[in-house]
Amino acid sequence: MKQAAEDDGWALSDGAISLSAAFEGTETIAQARDHAGMFLRVLRAEHGVSVPERATNIVQLVVSELVTNTRKYAPGPSLLTLEAREGVVSVTVWDTEPRLPVVRGADPVRVGQHGLEIVRAVCRSLEVHPEPVGKRITATIDLT
Repeated sequence: MKQAAEDDGWALSDGAISLSAAFEGTETIAQARDHAGMFLRVLRAEHGVSVPERATNIVQLVVSELVTNTRKYAPGPSLLTLEAREGVVSVTVWDTEPRLPVVRGADPVRVGQHGLEIVRAVCRSLEVHPEPVGKRITATIDLT
């Protein structure tokens, strides 16, 4: 995993605190979850942001699901950005696959492919945007 921005990938801008990391494709999903956990610990310890355990669990679940989808369906590198602002954390994953994912409806007999369904259920919002190269998916999680 490479830090995507200068100064270890951390940025403080316009009241938002963010951390980005580029993934080459050899990292494990656990490394992405650990990255999110570290981001939330720093929010608490260094910025005084209240991050309940439930929010930590949800952020790490969302990171896991989005990065898993990137690893399964998108060739090439990806970028994970975590941003805290005004009581929410946004998890954004960019990848090189131009096809936009479809959030399927609940189906208790379907095996697999429930990731975006889960993300949509636990987040305030889920947005999918096409990019000139690939796509960007952003999930927003309430910290309260």
